[in-house]
Amino acid sequence: MGFDFATPVERRHPEGGYSSQKWHRYGADILPLWVADMDFRSPPAVIEALERRVAHGVYGYGEVPETLKKTLCDWSATHYDWPIEAEWQHWLPGVVPALHFATLALTKPGDAVLTATPIYPPFLAVAERTGRVSQQARLAEPVGPGEPWRLDLEALEAAITPETRLLLWCHPHNPTGRVWRHEELEGLAELVARFDLFVVSDELHCDLLLEEGAQHRPLAALFPELARRTITLWAPSKTFNLAGLSSACAVIPDATLRQRFVMACKGWLPEVNVLGLVAADAAYGQGEPWRQALLEVLRGHRDMLKQCVARWPGVSLSVPEATYLAWLDVRRANLGDSPYQALKEQAGVALSDGAAFGRPGFLRLNFGTTGAELEAALLRLDAVLGPAAQ
Repeated sequence: MGFDFATPVERRHPEGGYSSQKWHRYGADILPLWVADMDFRSPPAVIEALERRVAHGVYGYGEVPETLKKTLCDWSATHYDWPIEAEWQHWLPGVVPALHFATLALTKPGDAVLTATPIYPPFLAVAERTGRVSQQARLAEPVGPGEPWRLDLEALEAAITPETRLLLWCHPHNPTGRVWRHEELEGLAELVARFDLFVVSDELHCDLLLEEGAQHRPLAALFPELARRTITLWAPSKTFNLAGLSSACAVIPDATLRQRFVMACKGWLPEVNVLGLVAADAAYGQGEPWRQALLEVLRGHRDMLKQCVARWPGVSLSVPEATYLAWLDVRRANLGDSPYQALKEQAGVALSDGAAFGRPGFLRLNFGTTGAELEAALLRLDAVLGPAAQ
């Protein structure tokens, strides 16, 4: 079955009711390649399932269907080689709330929450918002052109104090696109066990591995001894472009840990909306052909971006191994104090500011858009960053 990833979808038209943070935040002259929101229509199976549910006409309080729990169990066993149980799942409306409630459940005021930068910005806000102490360790930058970002285990260990109780981890990594190697994760697991930490493993982009034949292995599956201290977060939102339907799942094998998390959520969060549950079930149950086609498109877009960046003096790219996000080092590109602002004003392209991720001088670019829109944005950037502009 063929899928259309080439035809642009109108997302700005206010009269159509197509509310979009990505396309409405900036003016009509700005091309947005910032927030992690793709411009592709979701899988036909998802759209059809939603149409059937909407036609029912009654949208009362729902509950997580057993079919969805089984679907996710099957997906995990097939895609991650991790047999999970239905009772391990706690569905909730979003991964970002889950980061906060996990912190409330697993730590107390005065405890410290550790993460590694650069990192998805909400990670950096969790400690302050929950009245905990924020700790950060820096990832190791690429040692040369084409080299990846790396986990610096020495820096991570040096950041741990007696107050450290929780590690917020991102696997695969947003924003660098790293798929962590086994030896890196093995060192991480050793530190977690030795310092008796809990782990929240955000694995939101795990179904978007871009290398042919790559398979995601959840942290708790790779190291079963960590399962009793780990909360794994999954969602169909990034893979199947369902972010606005707000459905995510915390997978927690340990019953005591699971109960603590569930109790922390009570009264603070609504249940997942009925359409989000329907969409998640259809995506995990029938969305695999669409996902495979998407991966081919993203590989092509990644290649297009890589070729373009190679032309830009002072700009480097560590080629992402996963996600539809690229992390650009523009510190030597003569863009002033705010590269984000400079490219928005001079090129008419909105990227994500690296300062929000804990690394000023970097930019995150979302290439999860149509080929025509990506090409148009890259041409604009080339006019500012390319050799002719130097």
